[in-house]
Amino acid sequence: MTFLDGTRRIQVKMADPDSKVYDDAIDAGSEENQTSEEPSSQGDVSGEPAALASQLMRDPQMLAALQDKLGSMVGHNSGYIQSLPKSVKRRIKALKKLQFEATKIEAEFYREVHRLECQYAAKYLPLFEKRTTVVTGGYEPNDDEADWPSDDEKEDELANEKTDLALEDAKDEVEKKANIEEKKEENADSEAKEKDENTKGIPGFWLTIFKNVDMLSDMIQPADEPILNHLQDIKVEFKEKDPMGFTLQFIFEPNDYFENKQITKEYVMRSEPEEGDPFSFEGPEIIKCIGCKIDWKKGKNVTVKTVKKKQKHKASGTTRTIQKTVQNDSFFNFFSPPTPPEDEEMDEDTEALLAADFEIGHFIRERIVPRAVLYFTGEALENDDDYDEGDEEDGAEEGEYDEDADPDYSPGKEKPAECKQQ
Repeated sequence: MTFLDGTRRIQVKMADPDSKVYDDAIDAGSEENQTSEEPSSQGDVSGEPAALASQLMRDPQMLAALQDKLGSMVGHNSGYIQSLPKSVKRRIKALKKLQFEATKIEAEFYREVHRLECQYAAKYLPLFEKRTTVVTGGYEPNDDEADWPSDDEKEDELANEKTDLALEDAKDEVEKKANIEEKKEENADSEAKEKDENTKGIPGFWLTIFKNVDMLSDMIQPADEPILNHLQDIKVEFKEKDPMGFTLQFIFEPNDYFENKQITKEYVMRSEPEEGDPFSFEGPEIIKCIGCKIDWKKGKNVTVKTVKKKQKHKASGTTRTIQKTVQNDSFFNFFSPPTPPEDEEMDEDTEALLAADFEIGHFIRERIVPRAVLYFTGEALENDDDYDEGDEEDGAEEGEYDEDADPDYSPGKEKPAECKQQ
């Protein structure tokens, strides 16, 4: 039934006058809002339920009571399946068994996709290794290798066209200005050439990528940036089975912060339907991540900080100041993820941290490493912007802290695994 409420048109599904929901909605209305008009006869009311419903639906409070009652039924089992004959239920079970077989095939499909991913990783490797040599300044591309159109070149061509037009209109004036500009350009070219000769590779390549991506930039603190400037490469090492998964390898040049040449983050995956809930399977999932120990040089550990705290003696009332080491926000907490319990249910905080960790690890593997240069220039970000973000879940108010969206990590209590060295 459609009716007008002010300027809004509201669509309401007519309730069955004989249903319990309809009766409860009528009971919810107050006596003062019930109609005072007596029906002309009992037969008229019982013979025209639609007319009675129409009259009740004009009452805002009655409508609100009905809508509340209907809303409370959302997600409730209608009882339809339970009411079916045994023979029909038996056929439904047969369909579920077929669905389970289809789910197993789907799991096999995803395992085959992962196997192909492992196989093609070897084909990507020479390209990524050459990328590393260019980024670090170990190789200078020749003219043929650097022949790729850029936006800067298009802007230069457009500027040249405008300059030609200006020369035709006011040649003398332009020549004077050109002489001045020429001297400035000569000085600028000289400075640029000198800077060019001293610039090695592509400075700040991976740090720029991380700062361009919101998911990663939120993790980076000012103290992390000089360390990440020493990051030379990120590699992905795939593991086909026993168990399937992948390892992110962060390769660093020698620096003043830690001894490690590389620090790693391993992700263990599963592509099998769960025994207790096989129909929840939607593809491979990360079930575990393993960080590594960073061998920080003395006084260079950015993942901890020292704070001073005053303590008051209960009996004497005297105070003393003590120093305490606490966790500090840092990108490098990423390598000390919490360890999920083996035999007990995970608490909500740990579950939220691991969910964010898995998302970041997957994003680095799936997007950052294969398309690094496009995230450096920002072109990949433009493509990401083509997709709208999903609607916020009900109950998430503006300004409310969302644990699932927090990319920061707390080091686990257990000692992390040792980093692999090259």
